[in-house]
Amino acid sequence: MKPKLLIVELWGLGDLAIATPFLRAATEKFEVTLLAKPFAHDLQARLWPGVRVETFTAPWTAFKHKYYFWRWPVFEIGRLRRRLLETCFDIGLSARWDPRDHLLLKLFRAQDRLGFPRMHSEMFLTRPLARPEPQSHRYESWRVLAGALDLQLPPREKLFIPSAWDHKMILIHTGAAQAVRVWPLEHYKKLAARLRRGNFPVQVACDPDQREWWLQAGETEVATPHNVADLIALVDRAGAFIGNDSGPGHLAAICGVPTFTIFGPQLPEWFAPLHPASEWIEGKACPYKPCSDYCRFATPFCLRNLGEEEVFTRVGKFLAAQRPAAS
Repeated sequence: MKPKLLIVELWGLGDLAIATPFLRAATEKFEVTLLAKPFAHDLQARLWPGVRVETFTAPWTAFKHKYYFWRWPVFEIGRLRRRLLETCFDIGLSARWDPRDHLLLKLFRAQDRLGFPRMHSEMFLTRPLARPEPQSHRYESWRVLAGALDLQLPPREKLFIPSAWDHKMILIHTGAAQAVRVWPLEHYKKLAARLRRGNFPVQVACDPDQREWWLQAGETEVATPHNVADLIALVDRAGAFIGNDSGPGHLAAICGVPTFTIFGPQLPEWFAPLHPASEWIEGKACPYKPCSDYCRFATPFCLRNLGEEEVFTRVGKFLAAQRPAAS
């Protein structure tokens, strides 16, 4: 029998996409259970069919009011703990230096607990690991964990993810989990128009709160995926993806679609999508970067001041580089 492995990744869609190479490698050696948000079920069949998914929306992953303890789902946490205790995990791990994850591994009684300690959370771990260098991509944390489990995980630049240029449609997704990561919609509108004038078929997609803006702007066929399954269906029709530093771009990349990412407050060296053909443009300089999802200004100038012409020039080069894959 394979040893039983519990993996805790409670955050966003992009985080699970980046974890995908590790999840796939782990199933070759372990019986893997992933504890993640409910949308992981939509990813499971497509990306890691050998993984069992347990769902939990951790209150501390909310953008606001995350420490209103009286709102925490105490009974749900208790039921989850009882359910996971039945599995008797041999190993548990988290790729985050997050004491809350490490406490969960202890509560779920994984015998061997791996993670990157912070704020003395090594008390919950049996094998505390040294974090990758601060400038490293998020994927490197999974590579360190893979090494600790004797799994083979290639460097990011050597990942093999085939490109999808047998489809010609360009998917432009203008949404993001937080507004501070959204390049202005009026810029996206101009970018889509210029690509269409260049005979590129373009599908615009957006978050539900952006839909009315696009309709008013004349984009009558704008797609508004309401869940990850809807988003995967759109991605599967695309040959290239253009969008913000957000989960949809990471999903597109791991599904085989080259991506062009418009970065704002975050750094590409940390969070660039994993597809080897993916490219990006950085937002304008700001003394507070990287500032995650909290901007000190009323408007994120790192994105607001990134002009449509500058982005279009880079996008044109990106698309030209993908075309040989279509032949």
